[in-house]
Amino acid sequence: MSRTSISGRIAACPPGAVWALLITYNLFLLLLTPAPAAEPVPLGPVTPLWLRYPAISPDGKNIAFTFRGNLFRVPATGGQAIALTAGPAHRIAPVWSPDGKYLAFASDEYGNYDIFLISADGGPVRRLTDHSADEIPAGFTPDGQYVVFSAHRMNSAKSSKFPLGRVLPELYRVSIEGRKEPDQIFSTPARNAHFDRTGQRIIYEDIKGYEDLWRKHETFSIAHDIWLYDVQSGDYTKLTDYPGEDREPVWASDQQSVFYLSEQSGSSNVWRLSLDQNRPGIPVQVTHFDKNPVRFLSADDIGDLCFGYDGEIYTLPSGGNEPRKIAVQIALADDRNRVSTQVQSAGVTDVALSPNGKEIAVVIRGDIYVVSVEHGETKRITNTPGQERTVHFSPDSRHLVFAAEYNRPWAVYEASIVAPKEKEPYFFDSTVIDVHPVVENGRENFQPQYSPDGKEVAYLEDRTTLKVINLDTKQTRVILPGEYNYSYEDGDQWYDWAPDGKWFLVDFLDRNRWSAEAGIVDAEGKVRLTNLTNSGYDDLRPQWVNGGKSMIWFTDRYGLHGDGAGQLPQVDVYEMFFSREAFDRFRLSPAEFAVLKEQEDDAKKEKGKQKDEKTSASPTPPPSPEQRPAVTPAATDSGKTEPLTIDLKNIEDRTARLTLASSQVADAHLTKDGETLVYLAKSAKGYELWSLKPRDKELKRLAEFDAGEHRHGPGPAFPEQVELDGEGKNAFILVEGRLTKVSLADGKQEPVKVAAEKELDPAAERAYLFEHIWRQVKEKFYVADLHGVDWEYYKQVYARFLPYIDDNRDFAELTSEMLGELNASHTGCRFVAQDQDQTAALGAFFDPQYKGPGIRVEEVIAKGPLSTTDPVITAGMVIEKINGVPIDPATDLSALLNHKAGKLIDVTVFDPAKGTRTDVTFKPISLGEQENLLYERWVRQRRELVDRLSHGTIGYVHVRGMDDESYRNTFAESLGGRQSGKKALIVDTRFNGGGNLHDELQTFLSGRPYLHAVPRGQSLGWDPFNKWAKTNAVLVNESNYSDGMLFPWVYQFFHLGKVIGMPVPGTGTAVWWETLQDPSLFFGIPEVGYIDEKGQWMERTQVEPDIRVNNDPKSVAEGRDLQIERAVQELMGADGVHG
Repeated sequence: MSRTSISGRIAACPPGAVWALLITYNLFLLLLTPAPAAEPVPLGPVTPLWLRYPAISPDGKNIAFTFRGNLFRVPATGGQAIALTAGPAHRIAPVWSPDGKYLAFASDEYGNYDIFLISADGGPVRRLTDHSADEIPAGFTPDGQYVVFSAHRMNSAKSSKFPLGRVLPELYRVSIEGRKEPDQIFSTPARNAHFDRTGQRIIYEDIKGYEDLWRKHETFSIAHDIWLYDVQSGDYTKLTDYPGEDREPVWASDQQSVFYLSEQSGSSNVWRLSLDQNRPGIPVQVTHFDKNPVRFLSADDIGDLCFGYDGEIYTLPSGGNEPRKIAVQIALADDRNRVSTQVQSAGVTDVALSPNGKEIAVVIRGDIYVVSVEHGETKRITNTPGQERTVHFSPDSRHLVFAAEYNRPWAVYEASIVAPKEKEPYFFDSTVIDVHPVVENGRENFQPQYSPDGKEVAYLEDRTTLKVINLDTKQTRVILPGEYNYSYEDGDQWYDWAPDGKWFLVDFLDRNRWSAEAGIVDAEGKVRLTNLTNSGYDDLRPQWVNGGKSMIWFTDRYGLHGDGAGQLPQVDVYEMFFSREAFDRFRLSPAEFAVLKEQEDDAKKEKGKQKDEKTSASPTPPPSPEQRPAVTPAATDSGKTEPLTIDLKNIEDRTARLTLASSQVADAHLTKDGETLVYLAKSAKGYELWSLKPRDKELKRLAEFDAGEHRHGPGPAFPEQVELDGEGKNAFILVEGRLTKVSLADGKQEPVKVAAEKELDPAAERAYLFEHIWRQVKEKFYVADLHGVDWEYYKQVYARFLPYIDDNRDFAELTSEMLGELNASHTGCRFVAQDQDQTAALGAFFDPQYKGPGIRVEEVIAKGPLSTTDPVITAGMVIEKINGVPIDPATDLSALLNHKAGKLIDVTVFDPAKGTRTDVTFKPISLGEQENLLYERWVRQRRELVDRLSHGTIGYVHVRGMDDESYRNTFAESLGGRQSGKKALIVDTRFNGGGNLHDELQTFLSGRPYLHAVPRGQSLGWDPFNKWAKTNAVLVNESNYSDGMLFPWVYQFFHLGKVIGMPVPGTGTAVWWETLQDPSLFFGIPEVGYIDEKGQWMERTQVEPDIRVNNDPKSVAEGRDLQIERAVQELMGADGVHG
């Protein structure tokens, strides 16, 4: 589950740094001294750690493994390892051919993992697969002619398996000759599959749904089990019944028993299970490690075992009791951790425009830079492996205040230009920068902001307590205690200092609800917080406008609320006026306001004329620069700050809706004169910049920015931000990490040229990120005791591997292993590959029994590209060529379709019924688009099955996610024409990945008829009209996740009907997926837990169905859905349903 609200303007970024001293470096740089990190691994012979994926050769003489993304071979007795591969790609999962001559492995050379083959002695590699799905080898067929691997490419047409992308991979084999279309062995989700020597049996590890692969110690229905598949009969036999993890089976040498990894003893160890029908199998523990998991089990032909433990390689001789650690030496000839200099023009995560409008501060990959607005000259302010963020200029533009973190809690620092203003007026042309701590107290301090006079700095302590420090006296005071807020994502808190420095506008939580209000509090912290909005809606991000005479804020009162699954809320911008005078001025008509402006302009001219006459009569020399008063936003002609008038009486009556319609507003500002609202709103293609004149309702689109789908969750994402210059002439827009200057007069766009020089130290950055992740979990995990885990111990366990890692795939795996120790949902670290292959899809199933030439269409997927061709391609036709290339048994279809989505291709189609050949032109679709079509097909098949089994009396709807789109579909399907006459409804939530919809969905299903609408004897139906008010049942399985788990619990709590299916693992927490400063990495923290009225946590509490029904692998392979069948049977027996 996740929560979507309106984020604060400060980007939720990780990171920071520790400062040492003032420096001069080239023109200027800042030296930041990080806390001591692990010593780097020297080049030359080393005894390495973090040796992964060991696999022993069939003869037991050698072990292949991966280290630093490359493949190595070492004698099974230990010694010097030989590198078999080299280069920047990351390789994993080596497996030996039966004769020991070859190794197959996965490599991400083309972005995703493909299968490659190499001689066991090294040499050239041969690419075997070209599909853009991740393909992971498990072994070879007994004859050594094929590599067996897992990947999600395409279900079989017959299977009833849910199309869940990479989560549920099928099992394939591909010829070692390479570049041929693989054969599907079965559609059943499987990994670590191995044939026996006869080729008639396969043992494998099942996959029931989503959970992080490296999670440990869970004992819920999603846990992996070991299965046996009979090739001849197609029968499946479950071999293990431990409720926890059973993984990685391998055949014992007698072929009558299997070794596998199990957590049955608490930690993952090697176990043995007999398959001899004459001796019932009772698992026997083989190894007895207490802490840290055994991984990557393999066996040779005589029964010797090999596995990884604690970052090293172990073997266990056949019949032996004591595992032996293998001493490995590696001669490092290259170091991918070397420091490099990069110049970046994008990737901006935070922006601050200087008050003088001449320069703009940006944060890129954790470092601060200042850019000349006019010329693009870029100067680096910080240079650390950690991250700085939330930068803010002082009123005189001579200082910067920001937050930083590096191996310690966040602290607030100030950077100042040392030279006099007449010598170095700007940061971008300065030479020496003085950096010193402002707040460094061992607490989490960030999001600083100068006071309007520059004498004080406000900041957040421990994420939610608003405090102020006086820069001269160093005295601090609390403005708003932390109890008024909860920080879900770093950077989601909001405050704005009044122009006169005497007040703050703030967000806060009120009335024991997770919903924001806008309030005002005095800057001395002596007057109690006043709620300005008093609303049950989210009211956020209040900011002073009109020189402090009014404020604007966001509210979702009229728009769609966020759904927690990536859908941002629709909001409006409102204005509230702090005096009747300001409100009356706002309410003037355009004509009345024009008259008033004319009068004010005349008065200003007369006042200026009188001042000129007085000056000419008594001339005085201009003051020296030191004597000039500081310019503040609320300064009067005398240079003194004018106190604001804050009239709170009946202030709720002095509000106005500025925006004409609700939209997904990312940021908004009012121009200095208060006459134009400038806001950035999400559009179909990205974001649009709008200007609105509230007085005459003139709305104008100024600019449009392309952007990827906004991710309030996993994966790379950049914040959106708007800054207005002081004159109200230009807006500076941050979208997708790029800055653009837009003229408010005509919408003319001009990119802000950024040339940010970054000295990237990958090892130091990863050390920081590791520390950051560890500390974030410590500070934000939903229970303070971290499930009783010794978090300090595991930090030491995994930190010692950091020097042996040199890419982000290994880093993600390492941190996932550490996070997995928490035994919690919504954890793990992910690496997002860039520039990878993209296989296009034709929108059809192809007959696996057809041997060519060409590929024979088994089924055309509805709404896919083949369903609309002219002439139409139908089942039974054969596609013989693609773009003139003949398709034969040696052709890999994936290679022909790489990067072809959305591009016209020409195919030659043979119709055996007519004996004709036709060339057809169409555009293939992406795999994601095809996956959606397959989902629609799956739902359609379930709906037709229910209709057939119930003789038309029961309806069916599938709830794909806990989001707005799924709710609207559920509403439309359930109450629309297709289901409206049904007597009962099956609500299928299987494979629902979550969001935030549990209350809305249970409310929808909780209707009870109470009034009958009858005009003149005609029935118009029963109230409630907007709820399902008949019998219903809910389907669940092991892959209901997050809010997809909370819903069936809520459904049972309110006794709305029967829950049917398999137990649902307890994953009921709200998560923050934090994108790191290296945007190819993100990780999850379950932050908010849910407790029922009995004190039971929803995390790690399994939901047991009222009726337990398992969709076993064979029935799924045959196209059946036993859970649907049982649900229909159950509802047909309900009162008033049986037709």
